[in-house]
Amino acid sequence: MWVFITLFAAACQSVRTAHQNTLAHESGFLHATMSRSFYGLPLVTLYLLICAFLLGWVSLPAGSIFFITASICALAQIFATYLMLRVFQSGSFALGTLLAKTEAVLAALIGLPLLNYALTTMAWWGIAFGVFGALVMSLKWKNLKQVHKDSSLMFGLGSGLCFAITSVMASMASHSLEGSIITSAGVTLWYVLALQSVILCGLQVVKSRDVLAPFRKNRALSLKVGVLSSLGSIGWFTGFALVNPAMVKTLGQLEILGTLYYSKYRFSEKITAQQWFGGSMIVVSVLLVTAASV
Repeated sequence: MWVFITLFAAACQSVRTAHQNTLAHESGFLHATMSRSFYGLPLVTLYLLICAFLLGWVSLPAGSIFFITASICALAQIFATYLMLRVFQSGSFALGTLLAKTEAVLAALIGLPLLNYALTTMAWWGIAFGVFGALVMSLKWKNLKQVHKDSSLMFGLGSGLCFAITSVMASMASHSLEGSIITSAGVTLWYVLALQSVILCGLQVVKSRDVLAPFRKNRALSLKVGVLSSLGSIGWFTGFALVNPAMVKTLGQLEILGTLYYSKYRFSEKITAQQWFGGSMIVVSVLLVTAASV
């Protein structure tokens, strides 16, 4: 089941990221980052109520680390989204998304001491192929000697690290609750989006000195980003609760196919043979990870 959930999440995120890139250009980084949580919260609230009705509610056991891990998850995702949008400004749409794909191997490494999931040799090979493919697609070999000075690389890798922390903390938070794991993932997602909305809306209000600032900028596009983000997040958080987050994120690299499409046809960016080669490696990685989970 997690395979289909992840594919759905990746498809939603691919479209959402493209719209969010446009929103960042038109309304700024802060509003684009805020829109994914604030405008997506109502739909997630409805989803959580449906889960609670159909699958039952969850309880918070004594000594639970839910609020700590879920809060870290919320903050890490804010930084991850902000850094990815910064890459879009310093590099390209494709570069930003591709560099963030290093999150798969980072999630595997971070999750080793924190989660009880084990990865097979085939799964590790799949993760390695995916990360290497993403790097092949994004690096310019002629500038490899100066790569440490490339701000887009630093922003992209930072985004990948923060996304990895997000996925591992989301898994830990969901498993700290007692009850249906699907409802637990929904509770975690709702808390994360609510906390992000409070923080980001507060920052926007303070910065603009306008209480209604979150509603004034590009409402139609903001709503589109929020809805797509909430649908994708429902898939991601459910996947994180069901299996190793590193496996979910590796399979989710199929999002790159959508990235290449939007990069080429929406933003008129040229896709090189190097990027297509890297993309084929990512497809191989997805097949390996999927096979390892069967």
